[in-house]
Amino acid sequence: MTKAAAQKQIKRVRAICLAYAGAIEKISHGEPTFFTPKRVFAMISNNHHGDGHVAVWLAAAPGVQAELIAERPDAFYSPPYVGKGGWVGVELAQVSDDELGGLIHESYRLIAAKDKPKRSVL
Repeated sequence: MTKAAAQKQIKRVRAICLAYAGAIEKISHGEPTFFTPKRVFAMISNNHHGDGHVAVWLAAAPGVQAELIAERPDAFYSPPYVGKGGWVGVELAQVSDDELGGLIHESYRLIAAKDKPKRSVL
């Protein structure tokens, strides 16, 4: 994929991620990374260490990563570092805007839920 094509894919992710209340973008490990007020919910992988992926890494509910990879290995993979925690790599050129939006929404929802303070049981 050309640099221009990769940047176009990254712009798709950015537009969706920054539409969430309180979401911010920072560069982390050399790539755009999107945060709830406290935690990462999406990370760009733009040919990370020459792996060939132009992707976004997203949190997924238990079991979802394996289901997605089994169903569409051309579009989904287990990313390094965070894959063991259930995160899923999404090949940006292989998913529609609607599908990408749904996956990002689920990641944001899962991570934002961890930001909420726990209630005391007193």
